[in-house]
Amino acid sequence: MAGQTGASTTSAGMSNKRRDLAFLCVLIAVVLEVADTTIVNTALPAIRMALGASAGAMQWIVAGYMLALGALLLLGGRLGDALGHSRMFLWGIGLFVLASLMCGLARDPGELVAARLVQGAAAAVMAPQGMALVQLLYSPLERVSRLAMFGLIVGLAAIVGPILGGILIELNLFGLGWRLIFLINLPIGIAAIIIGRLVLPSAEDHASLRVDPLGAAVFAVAFAALLYALIDGAENGFTALIGALAVLGVALTSFGWWRAGRRRATGLPSIIAPELFCIATFGWGTLASFMFSAAMTGFLLVFAVALQQGLGQSPLDTALVHIPFGLGVMAGVAVLVPRLLPRFGKWLPLAGGLGMIGGCLASFALMAAGDGSSVILLAALALAGVGMGSLSGPLGPIVVAEVARESAGTASATFRTAQQVGGALGIALVGAVYFAFGAPNAPLTGLVPAAIVVTMLLTMAVWAVWRLPRRLFAPEG
Repeated sequence: MAGQTGASTTSAGMSNKRRDLAFLCVLIAVVLEVADTTIVNTALPAIRMALGASAGAMQWIVAGYMLALGALLLLGGRLGDALGHSRMFLWGIGLFVLASLMCGLARDPGELVAARLVQGAAAAVMAPQGMALVQLLYSPLERVSRLAMFGLIVGLAAIVGPILGGILIELNLFGLGWRLIFLINLPIGIAAIIIGRLVLPSAEDHASLRVDPLGAAVFAVAFAALLYALIDGAENGFTALIGALAVLGVALTSFGWWRAGRRRATGLPSIIAPELFCIATFGWGTLASFMFSAAMTGFLLVFAVALQQGLGQSPLDTALVHIPFGLGVMAGVAVLVPRLLPRFGKWLPLAGGLGMIGGCLASFALMAAGDGSSVILLAALALAGVGMGSLSGPLGPIVVAEVARESAGTASATFRTAQQVGGALGIALVGAVYFAFGAPNAPLTGLVPAAIVVTMLLTMAVWAVWRLPRRLFAPEG
């Protein structure tokens, strides 16, 4: 298998200790990326008071990161394929550290939004290389447990991020206040760069510079237009401008897809590889991840808002109620996926998807009845978390199972882009339904319609998993 051969070639001569250290470096980058998505939510009130930020600026402090990340992921993945994944990974971390310093030193909301855009661009260079490096370091079956760790780290960051942000702001070390949530990235990122320079594979130095800048620009503008339309439309209503941006995004995406196919057919480089979608594991796995990301993002958004606005819980209490969900995710990813995925294949994510549907429905139903902290609600959240881990954890290793080494960056960037656009779609669809049906004096009335949309999205994810081939991984040896 191509992916298997690529992994053994790139990791040849590397000891298990060096591979483990390289994987640790990748995980540090995952923590940086996820933490700066979750911590900032807790810090928004403090940022608003310190910088005099408007409501719109607060929204874009969060959305700007997501916009730059989603628009530039494909370019970041292609740069890794062209210039070497280790090289671009380290450059991405370095730029992320610099952007974090810019965030911590921002003097007004405009500077902070600009710095967050740079952070998102840096994450777009860094993030695709992580999954690609795991593919290069390990064989397909070895990747199952390694890529599943990504889900575990994401689950931990989702739990610890808001709590850590609140603690750091409360401690107010050196009088830095909210700035510390960004400046803490500096020692972590510098440590990752030092470790990475020592242990990351160096067999990619002969990669050629073939990037397709026009294709990169087409897809960057396309996804920026789509994400802006989804994010701003969900927050401020769908106007004629938002509709025009959405149409532009779809049109440019279609043109870029057609152009990429023509270029690949003639042997020219392209920013995406349409032929990857002819691989059943990649195509159906990416579609499942797109639908799952939309459902998960929408569920978590409505869940957090309903707990605070509908049930009167504080931000810290809301973060604590997330703990059973996060623990369930970790149990699914760290316990079930490594043990059951090689044995049961697609039946594990199928069962996980059904479990997540049941847990999300039960959670929303209980909250709609006024329950914000009972044991039954916590059990429903744990079930949804286990289902999420069992569904999302396998998708990473499944998607890259049959992808050749030379397309590792492009494949992982395409996969991550699908997740980003899916997440924006979830905010737009689920959030819009919740706020449309929830009256200002009775916000919980929007939970049932939101639950229906989440269920529909998860059902489509389960259907995509059902279409996966029965045999997901080639036998070792």
